[in-house]
Amino acid sequence: MRRKEVRRKIFLYLLNLLSGFLFYCRQVKMPLFINRDQIFAHQVHLLEHKLRSKEERILELETENAILHLRLADCLGKLRHDHEEETKALNHHQHQREVQNETRAGLTKLLSGVQEVKQDLSEVFAVYVSFATELEEQSKQLLEKVEQVGSSQKGHRGDEVQDLQARVAALERSLEEEKERCRAERQRRKELHNTVVELRGNIRVHCRVRPVLSFDHVQTSGPGPASSEEVVCAISDDTVMVNCLKTGMPVQNKMFEFERVHGPEDSQDTVFDEVKPLITSLLDGYNVCIMAYGQTGSGKTHTMMGSNSPEVSSKTQQEAQQGIIPKAAAELFQLISEKPAESHTVEVSVMEVYNNDVFDLLAKDEHGNASGQRRDVITTSSGTSQVPSLTYEPVCSASEVMQIINSILKLRAHCPTLVHTESSRSHLIVTLTISSKSPNALALARRLQSAKKDMQRCAQKEWWSPRCRRANLSARYPSEELLASPASSPCPSPSLSPCPSPRPSISQTPFRTKLQLVDLAGSECVGMSGVTGAALWEVSCINRSLSALSDVLGALAEQRPHIPYRNSKLTHLLQDAIGGDAKLLVMLCVSPTQRFITESLQSLGLGTRARQVQKELPRRKSNTLKVK
Repeated sequence: MRRKEVRRKIFLYLLNLLSGFLFYCRQVKMPLFINRDQIFAHQVHLLEHKLRSKEERILELETENAILHLRLADCLGKLRHDHEEETKALNHHQHQREVQNETRAGLTKLLSGVQEVKQDLSEVFAVYVSFATELEEQSKQLLEKVEQVGSSQKGHRGDEVQDLQARVAALERSLEEEKERCRAERQRRKELHNTVVELRGNIRVHCRVRPVLSFDHVQTSGPGPASSEEVVCAISDDTVMVNCLKTGMPVQNKMFEFERVHGPEDSQDTVFDEVKPLITSLLDGYNVCIMAYGQTGSGKTHTMMGSNSPEVSSKTQQEAQQGIIPKAAAELFQLISEKPAESHTVEVSVMEVYNNDVFDLLAKDEHGNASGQRRDVITTSSGTSQVPSLTYEPVCSASEVMQIINSILKLRAHCPTLVHTESSRSHLIVTLTISSKSPNALALARRLQSAKKDMQRCAQKEWWSPRCRRANLSARYPSEELLASPASSPCPSPSLSPCPSPRPSISQTPFRTKLQLVDLAGSECVGMSGVTGAALWEVSCINRSLSALSDVLGALAEQRPHIPYRNSKLTHLLQDAIGGDAKLLVMLCVSPTQRFITESLQSLGLGTRARQVQKELPRRKSNTLKVK
């Protein structure tokens, strides 16, 4: 349509031009036959050229218009997509906020319940103390009366003596009931507290105060407090108190609360009893890490490995002196023995971090001897830390685990100092990797459904179990048939024979969980330990790695956007346990004397920061099910 209009306008323009030219020729009386055709031909050629250029320009403009329309449609599509994404993000953010508010409300309610239980427990304990005191006094009075009655009127007051003895027995039973109630309340409070800890994703922190040892007795000059004076003590099962003694200053008591506090009188079995539930969680599909932290000579290696005293001869006493690592291995294989055969396999690996380098202590040279080769720590695409080419040894019992560990402990770096004669100069990491192939609920459900379908196809009535089917031989006494033993339930036909093994079309991929047992090297003061030369560099590397661990815990507690895991090989190696989805327990080992009060306060402060970490909730590993 546009072209026709343009041509019509050009034609009208040519007619007007031609009429004007003819009018001009008449006015000047110019003969029309002189060059008139040439002039017209030239003008027509010019006009045709202009027409072609206009048509080309029209085509260009139409093409540009079409391109602009396409760009406009594209921009509108992007705008709609961005608007939809923004709407989805806002809805997701609103949902996350609602979930967070609900979680906070539930956590607040649970914390208030814990506070109420604590208050009830304190009231029950006060009633128990008063009741026990009153009972003790009444028992003494009754016993005195019984003795008086027995000495003066043995034959005449026998009934009264029996009555008094019955009252004493009743009071003792009441005392036992009150004790049982007190224990039940404490257990309830502990369970609620552990639930709060798991909901908040916190790190479990236990503290162990060692007894006073021989190297604590050091002569000090000056009027200050003696270096061997005990200033750190456990006042309850969850509170430790530090007496900050300074010359000319009043005594200041600092309190630190943890999930569990062990005093010098607590045995190795008592310490492990608080750790044992984590071993059960390991077979339930959770990664677990147990880490011992403290200064040099505070009892970390004794807590983790135990001690082999030459004075202890009996096997029972030797087992009582074992630490967390051998007891955890024994408990793990004890739990595995209760599972189906060949459902779990265990592998062990041992590493040490020495001078900020990772060494594989199970690696062997060309002669088959343990050499302790250097390894690197990398971060995988999923964000987890991994040690390539790490050596794993399969084990079948706790004795094999300890045999491997004891054989390579001589490779671990040690150096005597003024504080400790066998001070560890490296961080030891023992990892037990468990591969589980136990059947899951989905596979069992499908097997049961298949068995039901097979049972329904049978013409006779028969009862079934996941393992076998037997015919219901008597309709008169069905209960007797159900309770009959396998020997008394014959199978008269092949169709009623025991059912075959589960379907081969169901296969499972085993899942792997890790138990990391970490014996950290002790922090120490150079002036107190008296090290020089190469040992001085070792102390520097140890203190820097422990400082990096403290920085990581501080960053997690403050929820900073960047966590400095890679500032040290130790924190990079333990990244999954510290900030990942593992259940982490930090065992603080502190010295009780005034000589090491600065290091003890530093260790207790790190434990307090660790309790403030709100990390990701522990996630359970699960085996996947494939149906072919």
